[in-house]
Amino acid sequence: MQGFFSSAPPTLSVASKTLAVLLHGWEGSARSLYVLSLAQTLHEHGYDVVRLNLRDHGGTHHLNRELFHSCRLPEVVGAIKRLQFLFPSHRLVLAGFSLGGNFMLRAAAEAARADLRIDHAFGVSPVLDPATCLDALETGWSLYHDYFVRKWLRSLRLKQQAWPGTFEFGESLKSGDLRAMTRELVLQHSGYATVEEYFRGYAITEDRLAGLGVPATVITALDDPIIPAKDLARLARPPTLRVIATPTGGHCGFFDSFNGPGWADRFILRELGATPRSA
Repeated sequence: MQGFFSSAPPTLSVASKTLAVLLHGWEGSARSLYVLSLAQTLHEHGYDVVRLNLRDHGGTHHLNRELFHSCRLPEVVGAIKRLQFLFPSHRLVLAGFSLGGNFMLRAAAEAARADLRIDHAFGVSPVLDPATCLDALETGWSLYHDYFVRKWLRSLRLKQQAWPGTFEFGESLKSGDLRAMTRELVLQHSGYATVEEYFRGYAITEDRLAGLGVPATVITALDDPIIPAKDLARLARPPTLRVIATPTGGHCGFFDSFNGPGWADRFILRELGATPRSA
C-alpha cells in the first residue's frame, strides 16, 4: 500500500500526539475530496495524518502483480501495524469512507489478534453487506452504477498496461454489467469459489463486529442510495460500537455548507476531543 504523511504544524500539535489514518472508498484514492476534507480538518487542529491508497488505487497498479479485491484485509492491517511501529508514541485513530470504512472497521475488529492499539475507528457510509449493496446499485439511479463500471474498467486497463501479458479479461468486462464483471473477477482472480463466499468474506453484518474490542463509530445516512439502511439492523451491537444514522446525507455526503468542513468531518473532530472552528 501507499501512504502520504502530513505532520501537524508544531504550533497546532495537540497535547496527546495522534496519528489519523484515512482510507478512501472503492475506485477513490488518497486524493478523493472527502479524504482531503477530513485530512485538512484534522491537520488544521493539530493531528498528524496519513492518507492511504489501497492496492490498484491512486495510480499504484504497477506496485503489485495481483489484482485488488475487497478481502485483502491483511495488507491493510499490515499497513496500520507498520504505522504503529513508526509512530510508537502516538495514539492511533482510523477513519474510512464507503469500502474504506468497511476495511477500517474490519481492521478494528482484528485489533487484539493483530496487536493493534487503536484508540478509535470511524466508518463513514461503510459498506455493510456487499450483496445488498450490489442490488442497490443495479436497481437504483443508474448514475452510480455507470460511474463504478467506468472507473473499474479504467482501473483494469491500467493494470493490464502495468503488467503486459498477465491479464486477459473476458467479454463480461466489456458488457457494462456490474454483476457479470464482479463474477468474472471473483472467480478468476480472487481465490474464492463463489461470489457469495467472496461477499461474505468482507461483509460486516451478522457477527463480524461482535468481538469488537476498541471504540468504533459507524456514520451513515438513511437516504444512502448505495448502502441500504435496512442492513443496520443486521449489525452486531457490542458495547464498543456506536451507530449514528442521520435522516439525510447520501453516500459520503453530509454536506451542510459550501464553506469549511462538512458535518461528518466536524463530528469526527469532536469525538477525538478537539473543538472544531465552525461547529
